[in-house]
Amino acid sequence: MRERSFAADRSGNPGGASRVRRRALLGTAALAVLVALAGLFAYLTRDGRTHAKGSSAPVSSASSPSAPPSATAASASPGDRGGLPIPPATHDPIAFGKAAASALWSYDTRSYAQPELLAALHKWMSPETKYADTTSVDALVPSPVLWGRMADNGQYATASANEAHFPASFTQALRSDPGSITQAYVYAVTVSGQQSIGWNGSPAGGAESRSTTLAVQCRPSQNCALAGVFPSVAP
Repeated sequence: MRERSFAADRSGNPGGASRVRRRALLGTAALAVLVALAGLFAYLTRDGRTHAKGSSAPVSSASSPSAPPSATAASASPGDRGGLPIPPATHDPIAFGKAAASALWSYDTRSYAQPELLAALHKWMSPETKYADTTSVDALVPSPVLWGRMADNGQYATASANEAHFPASFTQALRSDPGSITQAYVYAVTVSGQQSIGWNGSPAGGAESRSTTLAVQCRPSQNCALAGVFPSVAP
């Protein structure tokens, strides 16, 4: 695209150059949308799935679509002692994303073992194996060795999801091709919130901001489920 624009500038035809530049800009914008959309579904459907932990860097806030009262209540932190995270029954990807993020940021080594937390988180996953990337979720849970060391200190974490929205690249891709979502009904949801960590002798512990981008599947005929965790935060 850039080569065409540069060539037009050298053509000596100002009107033609202007038209070529406009076409180049439109082509670049369209390409960006297609790349964003293709990247989302390539991530969800690729065979080799290896991911890093989600970034905890804060993202710029944006207003999220309003959720029904029952769905909003389902996003409460699941980190109370003795309770493993239970997925909410909702068709709202924003509400589910907030609940899932809270679940992923919460744990309690005093109340259950590491395999029990993994098994509980797997119940949040989509039943469609083509789209369920459990590896990206498992990577966020401490290893058995680290879990044992944390348990020696009675470490636990609670979390709250304060804001959630569809990333700009995702909404732009949908505007370009609204029908594309009907293949898998997978939505990208970026969630920001806070994680509080405590341990024996220090119940107050410390707190830090957290952000993550999740792939949430919400087919019309079934409740939302988690498809995976993106390796980086999408604003």
